[in-house]
Amino acid sequence: MSEYMIMTDSTVDLPKEYLTEELGVPYIPLTYLIDGQSYEDMIGLTGEEFFAKVRAGSMPTTSQINPEQAREALEPYLKEGKDILYIAFSSGLSGTYNSIRMAAEELQEEYPEQKLIIIDSLCACMGEGLLVYKAVQLKRAGKSLEEVAAWVEENKLHIMHNVTIDDLFHLHRGGRVSKASAIVGTMIQIKPIIHMDDHGELKVIGKERGRKKALTHIVDMAVKQSEGWDNDIVMITHGDCKEDAEFVARQVEKKMGVHNILINCIGTVIGSHTGPGVVAVFCMGNKR
Repeated sequence: MSEYMIMTDSTVDLPKEYLTEELGVPYIPLTYLIDGQSYEDMIGLTGEEFFAKVRAGSMPTTSQINPEQAREALEPYLKEGKDILYIAFSSGLSGTYNSIRMAAEELQEEYPEQKLIIIDSLCACMGEGLLVYKAVQLKRAGKSLEEVAAWVEENKLHIMHNVTIDDLFHLHRGGRVSKASAIVGTMIQIKPIIHMDDHGELKVIGKERGRKKALTHIVDMAVKQSEGWDNDIVMITHGDCKEDAEFVARQVEKKMGVHNILINCIGTVIGSHTGPGVVAVFCMGNKR
């Protein structure tokens, strides 16, 4: 069996050292622009620095990976004779998957002896990260590239994304709610409940009045979705609100019986679209 690499992009929002050193997964960074300065995701500003700028009124914009970047990142491994399984950011949110696929098609012609499998994860943030984590576990268990790829394709829609947003005005800027809804919702402490649908797009599916109710709601969603599934790990992300993430983690432990919980601040590219105060729970489950 040929040696193969699992690769991904920075939108997995796992801690950089955990991703690259513990899991051994190289990544391609997306970029963002804030206050006239361009940064690479995972390498630029810390979460605290980034969200301090956003809270002060800065408006970040993001850029997808382009085919040239993808080629530059993929080709060295092909030159070494390694095959590649690339798990990409949802095509429902970014053109990154298409850029990776285009680069892979060109490279496949130049390196016909190597295998390149590019998968549209239809996941984002630590949901994408959870899918990568599962793929690495299978690889370490001795599964082939084709076997791991087949598992990822079969199970990617079983990665649950349960999200609540604190900043309705950020949702308005992203076109998710009207300005009037943002104003009224903020006044009466409405907190939207969001999930990732089967097309890899974020959808507002409910609302709660009050932050704690919203945080409890996303845990209760995960509890129901995960019935019958053996979750060896649950992942939680937050937009510079660690105490809220820790509250959610305690609820996950109590209600799901899962003690292996990875908490990380949301990445700067994904955070550009969610704003500060976002909290999300990611687990394996029955149906999105």
